[in-house]
Amino acid sequence: MIRLYTDALNVGYDGHLIVKNLSIEIPDKQITTIIGPNGCGKSTLLKAITRIISHDSGAVVLDGKNISKENTKWLAKKMAILPQTPESAGGLTVGELVSYGRFPYQKGFGRLTKKDVEVIDWALEVTGISDFKYRPVDELSGGQRQRVWIAMALAQETEMIFLDEPTTYLDMAHQLEVLELLQKLNQEQERTIIMVLHDLNQAARFADYMIALKEGNIVKAGNCEEVITHRVLKSVFQIDAEIGRDPRTNKPMCITYNLLKGEHKNEETLDPSRTVVHAVH
Repeated sequence: MIRLYTDALNVGYDGHLIVKNLSIEIPDKQITTIIGPNGCGKSTLLKAITRIISHDSGAVVLDGKNISKENTKWLAKKMAILPQTPESAGGLTVGELVSYGRFPYQKGFGRLTKKDVEVIDWALEVTGISDFKYRPVDELSGGQRQRVWIAMALAQETEMIFLDEPTTYLDMAHQLEVLELLQKLNQEQERTIIMVLHDLNQAARFADYMIALKEGNIVKAGNCEEVITHRVLKSVFQIDAEIGRDPRTNKPMCITYNLLKGEHKNEETLDPSRTVVHAVH
């Protein structure tokens, strides 16, 4: 089922087009990961879909409605986004920042209801930061602050959550905790998760659907088997990758790679056998 899609979307800055004539469908109730080199338009795409920035032409359609014509509260009940570099939360405690996720549901003077408090406490608990509720956000480490922002997105209780590199600043264990939490939200609550990830193997491990971008265009979109291939990674990242199997998930993974140089960058004929090699043990 497709509830969210873009139609010939063009997005740019200062006359420079970043996302180019992009038409893409986001599978509902699945995890979609977006991969691509720096500057290819990943973050721009997320911001345009969630209306943080406007688009030059085309449309973003959710539940049959052009989101550019809908009011902010309607959209905020449908989508939450964790940007790559969240704004400063100077002077706020953890609990206060997470409470901002309840904005779409507040009326009148914006006082928190019993339901609001319950949702805030739940978001703090599932992200492992309940003990920090009354601490200033500025006093936390980078990894702890990242979990606070994720808790705020969860407190928004949207059907769709967009995250731009949510594992930034986190060590390996906390990266896995965050990604497993998002997977749990997807599986148990049927949240649609769309996230940008730099780590190709994490992107493949947790994704139902993947989108590979380069220079504002889609190189390949599909399941992990279709995207994590020698050919696609060569085209997107200019690397000569060896693709194997994750022994725990059986999903494709990039074992190792070399940078492509000279004429090899532009070769079009590739040996299909390079797509699947021996599994990692």
